[in-house]
This record gives sequence, C-alpha cells and structure tokens, in this order.
Amino acid sequence: MKKQSCSACGSAVYFENSVCLHCGTNLGYLRELRTIVAVDGQGRYRDATATVWYACTNLRLSGCTWLAPKSGGQCFSCDLTRTRPNDNDAKGLSQFIVAERAKRQLITELDGLGLPIVTRTEDPDKGLAFDLLSSANENVVIGHATGIITIDLAESDHAHRERIRARLDEPYRTMLGHFRHEVGHYFEDALVFSNDERTRAGRDLFGDDTKDYQAEIDRHYSEGAPADWQKHYISQYATMHPYEDFAESFAHYLHISDTIETAREFGLISTKPESSSFRVLVETEWLPLSIALNQVNRSMGKDDLYPFVLPGPVIDKLEFVHGLRSSAKAPA
Repeated sequence: MKKQSCSACGSAVYFENSVCLHCGTNLGYLRELRTIVAVDGQGRYRDATATVWYACTNLRLSGCTWLAPKSGGQCFSCDLTRTRPNDNDAKGLSQFIVAERAKRQLITELDGLGLPIVTRTEDPDKGLAFDLLSSANENVVIGHATGIITIDLAESDHAHRERIRARLDEPYRTMLGHFRHEVGHYFEDALVFSNDERTRAGRDLFGDDTKDYQAEIDRHYSEGAPADWQKHYISQYATMHPYEDFAESFAHYLHISDTIETAREFGLISTKPESSSFRVLVETEWLPLSIALNQVNRSMGKDDLYPFVLPGPVIDKLEFVHGLRSSAKAPA
C-alpha cells in the first residue's frame, strides 16, 4: 500500500479514508493516478486534463471511496461486482462492505503490478466479474469459472473463518487471501493458457493441469497431502491439483509483493535490489522482513504474520508468476 497524504493539509491519510481526520477535507481514490485526492462538497474532482470525476454512488452502501467517471455512477471496482446481497439483507450487506474493501485492495495491487483486468463488458465470455453472495440461506462455494469469481460473504466474519481454518488445518485464511487466490485462476487462463510456450513452462513447474479435477479433489480429501509436500509446495491445498498450486503461488506472490511495497513506503526497507529476479527479492528483502515481522507478532503474543516456508521449488513458481508481468505487456 502506498503512503498517502492529504493534499489540503499534508496529514497522513489511508486507503479507505473518505475524509481527512485532521482537517475534514473530503477525499476520494482516483484509480487512474493510484492516489487519494481532495474532492469538493459534491464529491467532485477535476484532474489535470479538466476531466471531472465523481464520488462513487456506493460510498454509503459499501464504504467505497473510489471516484467514478459519471455523476451518480459506479467506479471501476464496483462495476466488477455482478451480484451482491439484496437491500433487505442487513447481515449480508454488512459482510459485503468487508468483501468490497478487500476487492478494492486487490485491484489496486493488480494495477500497480501492471496485470491487466479485462472486464465482462469487454469480454462477455471470459472477462473478470465477482459474485459476492451471502450463505445465510444457501450454500455458497468459493471459486472461479471462466472469469467469474464467487466469494462467500460469511468469510468476512472472523469466528466463522477461524472455525473453517482450524477444521482444514490451514495456517492462514483471510478475505483478501480468497480474492488473491481466486484471481490467480483468472490470470492463469488469461496469461498462461493463452500462450503455448507459457503453458508448457507452467506445466513443467506446476504439473499436468489436464488431470481430472474432481478426481484429484477426491484423492486429496481421502489421502491428504504427500508426506514431503513442504519441499515442493507452499501449502497442503496447493498439492491438490496444478490449478490450485498455481493459484496458491499467485496469491503468495501478491501477499509478498504488497507487503514489501508497504514496508518500503514506510521506511522498513531502505533499498531496492538491482536485480529483477524475484528470487533475489525474496532472499534480500522478504525473508529478513518476514522473520522480523513474525518476531514482532510473537512479541505481542500473536501468531506469525507469515507462517509459511519458501523452499526452492516454491520460489521457482513465484518467479514464474513474476514473469507474467512482462508477458502481460507483450503480445501473446
């Protein structure tokens, strides 16, 4: 997350601020500049090209602080939501706020990394969209299918999420983590399977993705992960199928990249490695930082911030994900 300040008074402001707590200036996030800007009393901002931007219509509904291109319209992030709880579902709407906040953080990071988001309007068959559903009265399965990401809003509740985490023996489970994992499936389709060379390289690392998915799920839940899974995978879930290995690796790439950017913005990391290799970044920045942050958490009596080990084969997979940033800018 980038370090931000109020353009009116210079005080620190944060990604979800709609008002500067120091001087009371109204604020909005302009995606095109990746920055928080001051807006007038009607929620308007005029940029350097004289284009006027407007507060998103969902400011009160979901706490969205982003700016939209039309008065009374939705911002880019809100436009990506295809389905949400109805207006009479008070609990679902309260959970929806948490999910939308995580989605906005996801999109901001993808923008910063240069990973392209193709909307459902641009590509009706495979464009990205989100169904954010309440499981209070129906079963909701978190997943991805041809660009549509489904999220169970119950995952916004810490007690619910912790019960599932403990039952599945997971070291980490968050709403943002779900978004990062599922969008990994979207980018594997968009950036890996769209290119024969990258598909072959991906299969060399993650395995044969043509394996029957349901059969692999059944095997995973009946037999569990291989005994030596820690040497080759980031998590037990990643061992289930090459699709899940890629998505888990993609999610961890986002975890690491976002945390390093935030640490650098706030002066916890003072230098940037000259090498473009993600392996070098992991070894010189991420490992020292994550070890230190884990110790800080332990000093506060909390669990490790990053309770994962990165063996060589996992770093190779992260390096592959890192390479998709350059491939996204090149013709397939």
